[in-house]
Amino acid sequence: MMNLYLQILVLLLSFSASSIVIAAGSFAGRSDVGAFISEMHDKHGFDTGKLTLSFARIKPIPAVIKAVLPPSDPGIRSWHAYRARFIEPKRLKLGIDFWRRHEDELLAAKLQTGVPEEIIVAIMGIETIYGRNTGKFETLAALATLAFDYPRADRVHAESRAALFRRELEEMLLLARETGRDPLSFKGSYAGALGLPQFLPSSVRKFAADGDNDGSIDLTGSPADAIASVANFLKEHGWERDAPIAEPANVTGDEFVKLIEEGILPRLKPSELLAFGVVSSDVPDSPAALIDLVTPQQSTEYRLGYRNFYVLTRYNRSSFYAMAVHDLAKELRARR
Repeated sequence: MMNLYLQILVLLLSFSASSIVIAAGSFAGRSDVGAFISEMHDKHGFDTGKLTLSFARIKPIPAVIKAVLPPSDPGIRSWHAYRARFIEPKRLKLGIDFWRRHEDELLAAKLQTGVPEEIIVAIMGIETIYGRNTGKFETLAALATLAFDYPRADRVHAESRAALFRRELEEMLLLARETGRDPLSFKGSYAGALGLPQFLPSSVRKFAADGDNDGSIDLTGSPADAIASVANFLKEHGWERDAPIAEPANVTGDEFVKLIEEGILPRLKPSELLAFGVVSSDVPDSPAALIDLVTPQQSTEYRLGYRNFYVLTRYNRSSFYAMAVHDLAKELRARR
């Protein structure tokens, strides 16, 4: 470890004093950060001194910790309330405007991947209101905060989440090197998500696409790149061209509860779901799952979720999220 500190000292002395900003209370000098830096050197060949300097220029962000803590009053999970947040006049108007401005790019993405225009538009409307809220957190600092200082209220959960964010921190540094950018130049959400589609660094590296064919990918400044990237993400996760997403369903008896407990992976056809008291009419007889959309003190809404609905949950693991994308897309298509 002493050799590491000597490297840092030599590096610092090689710069003019005016070119270095060392953050008070920074991540520099911490054993866990030092171990991560050594791993990045051994695994990927990163320069230890330069990487240490980057961590010396950032510090933990309390607002990031606050954002991931469970709310003191979580309230009641409600599908009606959740849906109303996203299927509302502002997103509908801005979504139609976005669609009109980028009609050619959306059509090109659809032809290449099979993902309908309205699904792409709906995702970016829900994620960032079409780029109006991409996040202002310094990504390197946000990911380092979650990787090394994740709240320990639930030790097992905290360790697994911290490990996830350490992987994203690794991916972010690789992304910066591959694109020739300063790691400190990235800004996004408190969780490290980037650009109009809010891709985590790992998703940027795996699924981002050059929609405007300019030789680079910019998910913040290029809507064409964002459109192509969302479509590519869904395609790579199994999107089926011209296939159903979700359809209404009704339930009778108690057997349907077994289907809810089995999860959202499509397994049985609607004709087979009849044996569990799930009734639907004029729907595709392809494998589907029963999705329950609960609103307390009101009747629960049930729908069939087909393969493409399951693919939407790969973007965000919430059934509420995926169904909100579906409903917003339907409204956008109807108004378009």
